[in-house]
Parts: sequence; structure tokens; C-alpha cells
Amino acid sequence: MNIDFPLILTILVAGSGLIWLLDAMFLAPGRRRMVAELVQQYPNHADPGHPQAAQFQARVADGASEPILVEYARSFFPVLLLIYVLRSFIVEPFQIPSSSMVPTLEVGDYILVNKFTYGIRLPVVRTKVIDVSEPRHGDVMVFFPPHQNETYYIKRVIGVPGDLVEYRDKILYVNGEQVSREEVAVVPGPYMRLRLGIEEHGDARYTMQVNDASPALDFSVVVKPGHYFMMGDNRDNSSDSRVWGQVPEEDIVGRAFAIWMHWESFLSVPSFSRVGLIE
Repeated sequence: MNIDFPLILTILVAGSGLIWLLDAMFLAPGRRRMVAELVQQYPNHADPGHPQAAQFQARVADGASEPILVEYARSFFPVLLLIYVLRSFIVEPFQIPSSSMVPTLEVGDYILVNKFTYGIRLPVVRTKVIDVSEPRHGDVMVFFPPHQNETYYIKRVIGVPGDLVEYRDKILYVNGEQVSREEVAVVPGPYMRLRLGIEEHGDARYTMQVNDASPALDFSVVVKPGHYFMMGDNRDNSSDSRVWGQVPEEDIVGRAFAIWMHWESFLSVPSFSRVGLIE
């Protein structure tokens, strides 16, 4: 079951803030008046050794103390609000769940996603309210895949609106031009033969791989207006736009820009050897 964390966080922030606000407007003034009256009734309440001190504290606790729910709301609201603002508008952590972006990203990598690069969006509804920039060729982008609004996906931007994207014999072409690829290594195996290469696409330079043991699935497609064509760097082991189609602009989450930790499983030891910017 997928948990809608943005919705839960929105409810927690709104709920705790509303409780604190209602108390401050309607209940807290009454408690303050009661405390002021008790101070008049027990003029020696500040003297720890005087009997009035214990009587004063008992009366305050009985009718003028802050309700526990209000206390929790007042304590947690600022923290929740800070997390909400950071996560919704600035940066959000994300864990890599699959090998579709190998060798750039590995299973267990924890990355940071810039939430404002492609525009400021309202949380939960994801409506863009401020334009900043558009995705570019080679960007590593986090998004919701078409017809599935519960799980984040992460792939690389291969085609932007209007592009002609072609894949022939495992070679990528955009608008009729071959995307530059420099082969850097060949990794043989019993059921695969991986070829690692460095592609240069737009301003991006990144490592990708193909498996010679997998069949070449050629295609040609024009990217629709307001959509993006996404592919994983692990070209023969990636469910991407070749499978489920192009990503509409409204389903964009943000641009992945850094790895901050690697933690493959709960029983393993976290590692920081892969910390760095994402190419």
C-alpha cells in the first residue's frame, strides 16, 4: 500500500495550526483571566513555602491549564510547518527503488530532489503557480508516470515537446541526430554482455549501459506538446516512456541533483561513499 505522505503532512500541518489558532482566539483568553483572578485570590502563591502556593497550583491545574491536545499542537506545528515548506517547495528526499537508472543511480541510493527548478507547485494538487524553467535534455527527473499518481518514478529526460525521438539498434537519435556515445567498458556475463558508454545530450554528460543479450526494440515517436519522453540509463532494464508513454508536464515532481546516502537494506550499514552531484 502506498502512503500519500504529502497529503498526510498537509493534514497534520493544517490540523495542528487550526487547533492552536482556535485555542489562542477563544480558549486561551479565558484561561489567562482565570489565572489573573487566582493570582488575586492567592497573593502568596509565588512563595514555595506558603500553603497558598500548593492551593494556587491545584486551582490552575484544575481549570486554567492548557489542554494536552493544544500543548502538542503548539509544540509540533512550527516543526511540521518547516518540514512542509522545505519538502513541498525546496527539496525532497527520495530513495531509489530499482535498477533502471544504473549505473548513474543504484538501488538504495538516497537522493535529493529540487522542487522549484521546474516551477513552484501547490502541494497535493500539484498545480503550478510560478514558472521557473523547463526540463532540458539529459536532466534526471522525478515524476508520476501516466495514469499512476501514487508512486514517484525517476528517469532521464530524452525528449522535450516537439522532439522526434528514435531508437535504432540501441542507438539514440533526437531530431535526426545521433546522441553522442563514447564506449568506455564491456562487462561480460553468463546471461548478459553489458556495454557502458558516456552519452552527451544537450548540456548533460552521463554514463549509461545497454545489454547486448537483450533484443533491440526500435521505435520512433514525436513528443507531444506539454509532454516529456523519459528513459532509464539502464536501457535494457527500464520501464519508461517506451512502456507507459510520455509524461505530462503536470506530473513533474522535480529534478534530482544529489546523492546524500546509500543504504541498501535495513540490515545493512549506511554508506556515504556515493555522496555527490548527479550527472
